[in-house]
Amino acid sequence: MAIHKIKIFTGRDSEYLAKKIAASFGTTLGQSEVLRFSDGEFQPCYNESIRGCTVFIIQSTFPPSDNLMELLLMIDAAHRASAHRVIAVMPYFGYARQDRKAKPRDPISAKLVANMLTTAGADRVLTMDLHAAQIQGFFDIPVDNLLGSPLFVDYFKARFG
Repeated sequence: MAIHKIKIFTGRDSEYLAKKIAASFGTTLGQSEVLRFSDGEFQPCYNESIRGCTVFIIQSTFPPSDNLMELLLMIDAAHRASAHRVIAVMPYFGYARQDRKAKPRDPISAKLVANMLTTAGADRVLTMDLHAAQIQGFFDIPVDNLLGSPLFVDYFKARFG
């Protein structure tokens, strides 16, 4: 099995967390930037080669609209730059609470977001504390739903136990 170099990047609103993750991995964040145009559009770009690399993109989608779009564009750019694999790390999965039709003519927005991530070129998604575990089934790619509750249990046991 070939080993591919790992590079970690971040969207604008997840830089603090991404730096902590990269440091715990023993590396620094990859070089990227997001250009913003006068009409409000933005364009992420990678300032280093990611060809053949496994690329982790850390970006929360809270608040959902701009951050989600930035993540999608970063995934697409990485895919087009010939990354070996693109893994979206989403500490907050926006639209996760819209996982079913509550009434006629409602969208199932969590499914739409899953489709957009896959279409953009994500090979895997890591997220935390999904509103409902069944959202993992909305994807045609692997999803890792990490749970934060064990951390809190350990903390409270150590502190008050």
